[in-house]
Amino acid sequence: MIRHVSIPAREPRHVAGVLAELMGGRCYPFPGPMPGAFMAASGDAHGTNIEVYPETAVATPGEGGEEGYFTANPEPPQYWPFHVLLSVDLDEAAIQAIGDREGWRTRRFSRGGPGRPLFDVIEFWVENRVMIEVSTPEMDPAYLRTCQGLEAMMAARA
Repeated sequence: MIRHVSIPAREPRHVAGVLAELMGGRCYPFPGPMPGAFMAASGDAHGTNIEVYPETAVATPGEGGEEGYFTANPEPPQYWPFHVLLSVDLDEAAIQAIGDREGWRTRRFSRGGPGRPLFDVIEFWVENRVMIEVSTPEMDPAYLRTCQGLEAMMAARA
């Protein structure tokens, strides 16, 4: 189970606040090693959190027995090769309203093969640069069925 993820943002405080709104949680300054980072805390039973770091930060592995650390990223990319699926308790209209208010691309799409939709998600493009797939309570069962079917198929091949 993924408990937290981190994403970059031009405006970490604002982005963490919007994500906290989606999750029905709260936004806090992140008391970690990166100044200017914020956390969207869901308050759910799983401890789901999204850490939002300044886009000018990059995580760097430590050497030897040292832990990783943050350094500067002087040229952050326009788009990021990352996404996560986030289940929320909001309905599609509420998610769309938040995306519209922020001016962030927010659209519902089906996932699966051509002509064979397996489940739907809402692409919620944070700052129009980082994609978070959002799933409503109505969308979650199809996603879970897809995962169970995929796991059963892969297990049969093993």
